[in-house]
Amino acid sequence: MAFEFLTHNSIIYVLIAWVIVFAAAKISKLDKHGFEIKPYSLTYKNQNVQLILTRILSRTQRATRIFANTSVVLGFVMMGAAFWYLASNLSNFFVKPESFSEMTVLIPGVTIQSTSNIAYFLLSVPIVLVIHEGAHGIVATLEKIKIKTGGFAVFIALFAGFVEPDEEEFVKAKKLSRLRVIGAGATSNVLFSFIIAGLLIFNPSFALIMPDPIKGVFYNQPLGVPIVSVTQGSGAEKAGLQKDDIINAIDGNPIVLPQDFAKVKLKAGDTAMVTVIRDGKTLQIPVVTTPSTTDPQKGMLGILRAALPSYQPVVPYYIHWSPEVFMFLLWLWMLSFFIGIFNMLPLPILDGGKFIHTIIEKKVSEKILKGSMISIYAVTFALFGLNIALSAVKSGFITI
Repeated sequence: MAFEFLTHNSIIYVLIAWVIVFAAAKISKLDKHGFEIKPYSLTYKNQNVQLILTRILSRTQRATRIFANTSVVLGFVMMGAAFWYLASNLSNFFVKPESFSEMTVLIPGVTIQSTSNIAYFLLSVPIVLVIHEGAHGIVATLEKIKIKTGGFAVFIALFAGFVEPDEEEFVKAKKLSRLRVIGAGATSNVLFSFIIAGLLIFNPSFALIMPDPIKGVFYNQPLGVPIVSVTQGSGAEKAGLQKDDIINAIDGNPIVLPQDFAKVKLKAGDTAMVTVIRDGKTLQIPVVTTPSTTDPQKGMLGILRAALPSYQPVVPYYIHWSPEVFMFLLWLWMLSFFIGIFNMLPLPILDGGKFIHTIIEKKVSEKILKGSMISIYAVTFALFGLNIALSAVKSGFITI
């Protein structure tokens, strides 16, 4: 029973991994090399970050200035997009339930329970954070705002990156300069996600997570469903069906999506006319079905079909990523995009809160400013919290 508990609770593995990391940090005496070690966290600060950022800026000053100005505009766009998504998704729950998208907070071992997904998450997050905080830092350097330290922190299985500008210089900087610095982090994440999407767009599997209007621009309609393998001794093998054949019809019934197979009723011993696409040619192959192992009356072709349809990119170019590389890039894209967008929500711990505060400060009294920010935070938190809560109501405890 205890072994079963261990093998079915990935949070145990996360905690074990953290104990190993904590012990290794202590044994290696990392606290003598700029690390702060606590039972629940590992923090590293570097006071030479400013030098690194200055060197980068000396080679990219013109591009950085364009990026900094763009960040202010995109800051408003991303904030609006995040609000629109949360509000429209909340509306869908009551008006159009089938279109409601479940949301969850990604926590390794809690909501991320697949070992492979935890690995992709842990590999992707540091990259996303370096890009985010690096953008803050380089734009601050452009705006002549001193960076005191930069670094990262690990809280068991949660990551945080940071650059610490000189607070006095930041407060004294022009409002536009501060908005540039604040918006730079989220903007860098979203732009980076577009680069990753550019790599993924030529892989048909990426079509499955794209909304229909955008999907139609980049992909042709799926040809059918590919065959992953053919069962030895089956009717499919005897008829000559092959791995990677794309089935697009059975007995005249169109097969476009995997669920279309359920519409085809075959009896044991029937001869099914299977239409496949092989090397660009359409073939019609008669297959004598064999009895199902669960129901002798039911006929089986003897194939293992793919779980995904065969979307094809409009541009005749295909990148054959291995499944592991594709999933890593997919996680990198997902985290970059959604961390960027939702980081611009006006909440106290997010860049969006600082962005709004910077815009309205000094235009109203301190009392009105405080009341306005509390009201904005409350509305945002209610929208975000309701999306999470209603996701749990619809689908229970969401894990991936």
